[in-house]
Amino acid sequence: MNATTTPAVDTSAALRLITCGSVDDGKSTLIGRLLVDSKAVLQDHLAGVQRQGQTDLALLTDGLQAEREQGITIDVAYRYFSTEERKFIIGDAPGHEQYTRNMVTAASSADAAVVLVDATKLPWQDAGLALLPQTRRHSLLLKLLRVPSVIFAVNKLDAVEDSALAFQHIGDALAAFAEQAGIPVTATVPVSALKGWNVVDAADTDGWCGYQGPTLLQILERLPVTKADAHLPLAFPVQWVEKFSSSADTSQGRRIFWGRVASGEVKPGDQVRIAPNGQTATVAQVLNHVRQPQAVSAGHSAGIVLDREVDVSRGDWLLAAEAGLEAQREVQATVAWLDDEALVPGRVYWALHGHRWIKAKVKRIVHKLDIHTLAEEDASALEPNAIGHIELALQEPVAALPFDRARALGSMVLVDTASHRTAGAVLVR
Repeated sequence: MNATTTPAVDTSAALRLITCGSVDDGKSTLIGRLLVDSKAVLQDHLAGVQRQGQTDLALLTDGLQAEREQGITIDVAYRYFSTEERKFIIGDAPGHEQYTRNMVTAASSADAAVVLVDATKLPWQDAGLALLPQTRRHSLLLKLLRVPSVIFAVNKLDAVEDSALAFQHIGDALAAFAEQAGIPVTATVPVSALKGWNVVDAADTDGWCGYQGPTLLQILERLPVTKADAHLPLAFPVQWVEKFSSSADTSQGRRIFWGRVASGEVKPGDQVRIAPNGQTATVAQVLNHVRQPQAVSAGHSAGIVLDREVDVSRGDWLLAAEAGLEAQREVQATVAWLDDEALVPGRVYWALHGHRWIKAKVKRIVHKLDIHTLAEEDASALEPNAIGHIELALQEPVAALPFDRARALGSMVLVDTASHRTAGAVLVR
């Protein structure tokens, strides 16, 4: 079983990736191994993660005191390293079910994900073995969040009696699940994070586990970064309004609307419509992040000056006038429920769309996804960490598109109005 070959890609941009999977699958140890074997850790840092005379690789990412005391990962820890091929930003996502919200946060901006599977936790002798629930849940969330590259890393194969048979059976189970769930898998790789086999360097034994493909790092070095939605019409969420700038060479006394272009490109002469008020205007000037006049495309920050004074505030959107995107008060959405309290119809939450806060009422739970069978089931509530399909009624109309077409326009966050906890990740259908 070998990795899927990938075409040549531009590796000049840093790759953002996360590790995820079930509890104690070795995610923190894997990242530690990547950092150590790629020579990205200084010797004095290594000396600080010694336990009983041995290096504890997991401590390179588990920085919170509670994480070190309990030996678990609670929050997402980001580390930066580079090889001769490219730069990486890597996040260690927690595996515990109660911290799924942290995993979703990390995955929402990731270009790739490595899902670890602990061979010692599975009945690897069984050709029809069942995967752990959190492995399935995290993989499904990666699909929902449109993470383009997913790699399954079967870990701890050095600790089983027949590593080749274990990798074959676990790999077959992963392939069957991915096909059923519609998850495109870049590669399935056998690794030993503890010993360093197939992580940065190849295993000591040629063809270990019957695998003849590249190491995990070699695969990561060739992965593409997530493409910005530059091919879509302009969508620009206003984050900050600079009032009547005195800069003579830029705004000519008009307000500058700052934010990050969510989709398309903005340039002088573009006709835009302001959502939600519906007014129209023409872009008079566009400034880049260093206040130089320049057209700006998706994924980059911009300051926009309009040809006339219109009512625009933080949270409004500037949209391409010709796109014909209609604001709506009711949306159908997939939700990853992250709150400790169950989601029930009738509850009201704050919804964050771009930089705009509005009230949202749960009208109906259409169905819940069974992560074991992938069947859609009727449900009257969504328990913590469930995935389901819901209908939302919004206090004010929003310009939304399906998430699979436009990330920024198709995503929202639900927040509890009393506790202000993040309650759910919403993906417009």
